[in-house]
Amino acid sequence: MSITLKELLSSSTERLSLELVWGEERLDRTIEENALNRPGLALTGFFQYFAQRRLQVFGLAEFTYLKSLNSEERELRLRGIFEKNVPAVVVSRNRNPLPELRVLAEEYGTPLLRTAMITSHFINECTLVIEELTAPRDRVQGTMLEIMGIGVLLQGQAGIGKSETALSLIGRGYSLVADDVTEMVRTGGRVMAFAHEMTRYHMEIRGVGIVHVPSLFGVSAIRRDAMLDMVINLHPYVNDADEDRTGLQQTEIEILGVKIPYFALPVSSGRDMANIVEAAALNYKLKLLGHDAAKELDDKLIANFLRKAVK
Repeated sequence: MSITLKELLSSSTERLSLELVWGEERLDRTIEENALNRPGLALTGFFQYFAQRRLQVFGLAEFTYLKSLNSEERELRLRGIFEKNVPAVVVSRNRNPLPELRVLAEEYGTPLLRTAMITSHFINECTLVIEELTAPRDRVQGTMLEIMGIGVLLQGQAGIGKSETALSLIGRGYSLVADDVTEMVRTGGRVMAFAHEMTRYHMEIRGVGIVHVPSLFGVSAIRRDAMLDMVINLHPYVNDADEDRTGLQQTEIEILGVKIPYFALPVSSGRDMANIVEAAALNYKLKLLGHDAAKELDDKLIANFLRKAVK
């Protein structure tokens, strides 16, 4: 997946301290690779393995070398880079672009940008930004919470009680990430969840309306984002035959290509779903720490049956 220069600028101008020097009409150019390139070798005329699909960053080393050349030689070396049709050129440390850079950028229609950041910091941060912008994304129906460090997505049919359950959990000291609709992005082999900007920190409670969570419960009751660790589906209770009574068989659901543990919890009159969701999240956390209550009990029962069989 690729992004345009316009998307990079609009989403991270402050984060990257980026400003456009020239090329506003050329911002539809695409960035096809996440990594950035410093064209040191290319400035000497060596273009084998030149990463022409990447943003080209001119730092202190490149500027010092170019200034050691006369104007004609400088233009010749730079022209070799611009001829490769690179996406854009970025000048670091807030330097004024060399005159030859500006002339060639206009001649070849290559956007020219400048950042106040030092070169290494800009390359690291910009790489992260591009990875975030190009990561697989999705939008799912459900309410996202963080319970003792465990990211929990509550799903279920309309009116089943997702928001009400979430509200009870928030009242117990846990945090809301997103209500009703949750944005997802895959990052580093995991899925990160967050709310849309328009609805962030708000909840809809039937009979009450829209509430602003941090105003009611304080800033500790909200999280901007959280890693998704488990999905809990609230569904109407039918009969015990349809329910998992032991928890030995782990079900998974795939979101953005990542397998996430999935739990189906029946909802019926009198059941405290907030309490049950809390227990499910904490039990899952214990499993991550190596303590599986269901398996331990199963092992004890099997050991007991074997002892009796030997006797």
